Amino acid sequence: MLSKTFKTVRETEKASTTYVAALVGVSLARAPFFVAAACLWARGRKGGVAVNLLVDGGRHPRALLALENGMYFFGRSAGAEGETFGEVVFNTSMVGYQEIVSDPSYAGQIVTLTYPQVGNYGINEKDMQADRLHLAGLVVHDMCYEPSNWQSVESLPNFLASRGVVAIEDVDTRALTIAIREGGAMRAAISTTDLDPESLVARVRASAPIADHNYVADVSCDEPYVVPGQDADGQPRLSVVAYDCGEKRGIARRLSAAGCEVTVVPWDTPVEEALAKGPDGVFFSNGPGDPSSVPSVAEAVRACLGRVPVFGICLGNQVISMAAGATIEKLPYGHHGGNEPVMNLLTGKVEITAQNHNYGPVFSTFGPLVPELSGGVSEHPADEDLRFWSSRRIAPVVQNERYGRIRLTHVNLNDGTPEGIQFLDVPAFSMQYHPEAKPGPNDSTYAFSAFAKLMRGEDDYLAIDVREGRRF
Repeated sequence: MLSKTFKTVRETEKASTTYVAALVGVSLARAPFFVAAACLWARGRKGGVAVNLLVDGGRHPRALLALENGMYFFGRSAGAEGETFGEVVFNTSMVGYQEIVSDPSYAGQIVTLTYPQVGNYGINEKDMQADRLHLAGLVVHDMCYEPSNWQSVESLPNFLASRGVVAIEDVDTRALTIAIREGGAMRAAISTTDLDPESLVARVRASAPIADHNYVADVSCDEPYVVPGQDADGQPRLSVVAYDCGEKRGIARRLSAAGCEVTVVPWDTPVEEALAKGPDGVFFSNGPGDPSSVPSVAEAVRACLGRVPVFGICLGNQVISMAAGATIEKLPYGHHGGNEPVMNLLTGKVEITAQNHNYGPVFSTFGPLVPELSGGVSEHPADEDLRFWSSRRIAPVVQNERYGRIRLTHVNLNDGTPEGIQFLDVPAFSMQYHPEAKPGPNDSTYAFSAFAKLMRGEDDYLAIDVREGRRF
């Protein structure tokens, strides 16, 4: 009898605890131990997941994850009950799940965490990146319900449930990640109410793509607010206007630590209103969705370039690139994680970076190369793989029709995509990754000091050795 109890039962989504009880020859009422010890496997056409009653005794409702390519995974609810639709992506970070789920840039996306156990150190108050959660949903393999950490104030599943975020666990996140890598980011849904795979897949396919909605408007602040600046090596404080397109709190803190008083304004603030505040510089933040959904932000960038120093991160890099006339492409499955290697072409140092984006600029579309400033090279690499430049230790320069010379400063060493640009004839630069985050060492935090140096008029503001903290 016990051997049957602990035997894995492979069945379709129609399997139930009643079926398990019948299999082992006892009723649910009389034999809770047998039911709790059994495992139900709900298996999709291209993958499956275990609903492990041994773990929770069946306390959590079943949940279904469905993808537009027809794949589906059964699991257990690990957050709010209900259903949610969005674009499914994966994040490879081993830690930092609180920063991930509270990042406004994940608005409209269902985030898959590839690290197997999530939630073990709970939720604390200081690591929140926004007041509200904006992600569409969360997918994990194993959710921890009893965290252990002196800072923890509640568990991750309770945190998600109290804020209305639908989540699913017991998913084979390895299979799901492979599917996203092979098929790209795609529409998906998590539901605790519609457990019919055919029905949920059909509804996913009928749902709107992420590009159809302006998520920046959803996550931006409603009113301006000020983050006071800190003293920075006896230098006078600088005034910065920051366009909030989904700005993480960590960015404002880094700007403050660099000696900037930051006035954060809504994403659609008229540029003349922003410039009327007399800032030393203007910052354009990270944010969710397709940058083409916020052309007015690119127009604000265009109005600022050449008038005040400009700095952008993530979506900010994309809208700055759009202002310069560059093409923005959607990456197959984006960059989401805390271990992306990026070479600073100005120093030759490799930074381990945190990233969260599905879009990025195409460097060749900024303009033709300037051979004398690009190691004698006159043609862009045909395959757009910018590791061509990192292998040669060259920071190439193009001639842009609108703003003169623009230099490529950073390259992703995983896929050869651009990660940073510097305008040489107007005071501006931007980065695609998140220099405020620290997945390991503080490899990239120099970006905020660089912005302060740019606002103070230092020509070599960006050429900083990340290991030694000195300028070349």
